[in-house]
Amino acid sequence: MERWNLGKSEKEIAMRFSSLKIFLRISFLPLVGSIAMIVSGCGKQELKPRQPIAFSHKIHAGDYQMGCQYCHSGARRGKAAMIPSVQTCIGCHQLVAATKPEIQKIRKAWDEKVPIRWTKVNVLPDFVYFNHQPHIMKNIPCQKCHGEIQTMSEVTPPFKLADMSYCVGCHKDNNASIDCYTCHR
Repeated sequence: MERWNLGKSEKEIAMRFSSLKIFLRISFLPLVGSIAMIVSGCGKQELKPRQPIAFSHKIHAGDYQMGCQYCHSGARRGKAAMIPSVQTCIGCHQLVAATKPEIQKIRKAWDEKVPIRWTKVNVLPDFVYFNHQPHIMKNIPCQKCHGEIQTMSEVTPPFKLADMSYCVGCHKDNNASIDCYTCHR
């Protein structure tokens, strides 16, 4: 049986098909690669970031049983828990453990009137809205989201914050809204 000839030679068709394959490789693969990088990047979070001062939640929240909101006072007032100021730290450490090398770094920051550049541990993607205040008002313990912080010398997030299944599950368990707008504004 004879092939249908549509006015194009097999060589010409092969060349056009080859050009199409090249076009797809040039445009499609980078697109797929970019999407893959974005998606995989959302779940990545450095687990134990280096801090400028070796701060132990185990000592402060564990051994001394200091409440989270003593240092992270923003949690009860609004969206961000806030990282404590040098003034908060020096309030105790003017006398307590004042000769220890890590505490001397706090003293130096205080004397030079410069903030301590803490590295953020819990990093949410830009498309996620989170407010600590309603969680505090409902008496949800900090450990529910942050893990057993009072046992940590170095803070390690208990789960990847980019995976919303943990949050949705908690909202369902506590009869909180699971409307998309609650977290995505």
